[in-house]
Amino acid sequence: MPYLYQDSKPRPCALPGAARTTHSSGKGYEELKQECLRRGILFEDSDFPACNSSLFFSENPPIPFVWKRPGDIVKDPKFILGGATRTDICQGDLGDCWLLAAIASLTLNEKTLARVVPLDQKFGPDYAGIFHFQFWQHNEWLDVVIDDRLPTFKGRLVFLHSADLNEFWSALLEKAYAKLNGSYEALKGGSTIEAMEDFTGGIGEMYDVKAAPDNFYEILEKALKRCSMVGCSIDTSSAAESEARTPFGLIKGHAYSVTGIDEVSYRGRQVQLIRIRNPWGQVEWNGPWSDNSPEWRSVSPSEQRRLSQAARDDGEFWMKFEDFKVHFDKVEICNLTPDALEDNTAHRWEVTIHQGSWVRGSTAGGCRNFLETFWTNPQIKLHLTEKDDGQDDCTFIAALMQKDRRKLKKLGAEMLTIGYSIYESPGRDGHLGKDFFRYHPSKARSKTYINLREVSNRFKLPPGDYILVPTTFEPHQEADFCLRIFSEKKAITEDLDESVAIDLPEPLHPTPSPQETEEEKQFRTLFEQISGKDMEISAEELEYVLNAVLKKTKNIKFKNLSLISCRNIISLMDTNGNGKLEFNEFKVFWGKMKKWINIFLQFDFDKSGSMSSYELRGALKAAGYQLNNYLLQLIVLRYSDEQFQIEFDDFLNCLIRLENASRVFQALSVKNKEFINLNIGE
Repeated sequence: MPYLYQDSKPRPCALPGAARTTHSSGKGYEELKQECLRRGILFEDSDFPACNSSLFFSENPPIPFVWKRPGDIVKDPKFILGGATRTDICQGDLGDCWLLAAIASLTLNEKTLARVVPLDQKFGPDYAGIFHFQFWQHNEWLDVVIDDRLPTFKGRLVFLHSADLNEFWSALLEKAYAKLNGSYEALKGGSTIEAMEDFTGGIGEMYDVKAAPDNFYEILEKALKRCSMVGCSIDTSSAAESEARTPFGLIKGHAYSVTGIDEVSYRGRQVQLIRIRNPWGQVEWNGPWSDNSPEWRSVSPSEQRRLSQAARDDGEFWMKFEDFKVHFDKVEICNLTPDALEDNTAHRWEVTIHQGSWVRGSTAGGCRNFLETFWTNPQIKLHLTEKDDGQDDCTFIAALMQKDRRKLKKLGAEMLTIGYSIYESPGRDGHLGKDFFRYHPSKARSKTYINLREVSNRFKLPPGDYILVPTTFEPHQEADFCLRIFSEKKAITEDLDESVAIDLPEPLHPTPSPQETEEEKQFRTLFEQISGKDMEISAEELEYVLNAVLKKTKNIKFKNLSLISCRNIISLMDTNGNGKLEFNEFKVFWGKMKKWINIFLQFDFDKSGSMSSYELRGALKAAGYQLNNYLLQLIVLRYSDEQFQIEFDDFLNCLIRLENASRVFQALSVKNKEFINLNIGE
């Protein structure tokens, strides 16, 4: 299915509570539940059935899974038992530790948790086998309904489960997230920050711990105070190292949650500590400040209670911040959007969101390495007007997200390599052309092009106007994207998609010329030979005339014009409606034709007889038609070939249809004006 750009105007953030129903029936959770209660049945979700296709898309289950409801697994199931906490998350046989680390972080903020996991659900008198969860997707909150049939083996849950076997909220949350993404298998492998964003609508930042700024401790402290979600991991040098255990009890290539940061008084000095959680619910750090380390003997019991320090094999542990920087490699922080922050939180982000698409042949231009097509990518103008408090610059985070790639895994889609560049605006409106990017360097850009769902970076730039260009690394790669700008002060953005405009010369009317040019004499002679005395030609005869003339033109390498093109020409130029072209009408058309030929040759850079579809925007503008991205993409889909080339015959048909459409539009405008004037006169 082709990607079509629809509307990239800046949009407000999704409002809390405004989750959209996603079930195919069009019914919401409460309606489906009441329907089941009336009928005395347990809900069965036809959108995500209890079968192998909901488990895996690339293989058959390695063991015979049995789908069971919680009441068939334990005698007294509970949705939440003693509050939803990070110890409720124990990984099963699915490689989704990235998701579990995010769920553990989610439990640290009650309001955020209650948004994702509505807490009024339970196994009780009104139990109907139906539950629902809410996730953020591309500036929209979705309400995902599931039944409570879960995959088991020998009576035990196969995937995510709680340490308490009677508690099921975490297993059901995992199932809802699997449904959102198409299957359980689609959850294999990922980045913690991806799930964090889907739980909050937040925006992610990644830090290389070994190259982190000097104030990294303060950054993490501030993030946790803001209720941001924080994860960390250790890099692997090869696939063989994945989930390898280090001598200090840490797991490589594994996603951990950061659940706390604090200072403790130790032997007369302050020591910076950080608290980490392994989603396995076991296997912990065994170095200094671990659960049973001697350092804790020098800390008062009241301090230990304040830090919730306890020697339990629950996967959670403290470690010295300096040791953390030595042993861990990456930290992911998800800053919450204003709609997800608590009302009394002092720190809020201003957010602007753009939706767009990279479409082959029109707006999928690739990175700056591909200058010939780079300029065709979508362009967003950023107005930075307010400096940070006490600073000379404006701080903002730009986050570029490719949409639905995990969901499209079963169709063979992979994460594309994406990034963006930021240029100082030249101060004029409209889509910037190739020459601007040829002669102007970028002012800032994403640190790297990488095949993650989202690329985000923090910038500080002086107040002013800038152009942000989101791209894939390679040209011709299609995807939908979401661009979000988070700023500490208000920033204004606008898409540089051009408005639709027509700038054509006044139409010429066929009038006899007192003296014919040599070219017109040759045409008249040819006309007379073909048409006879009435000097009118049919579409078939016009095809012969035009191809005969074009063959004699030396600098043209066009293929023959088609009969369809000639019929379209007659429909454009025929003033008396007889389906034929008179000589004077032909003369007027030939004037247009020469102009269109010159435009085509101007944009046929390699003189091959065809034009790159990426040049169509400029060619149409030269012909008097300014189109937005949506119309341009439709035209490219209609008229370009698989190599993104447009033959002259297709270019001609495109211009004829545009001129016909513009005539209809102008006629309607005149009628509307006459109608308005008539009403005003009355």
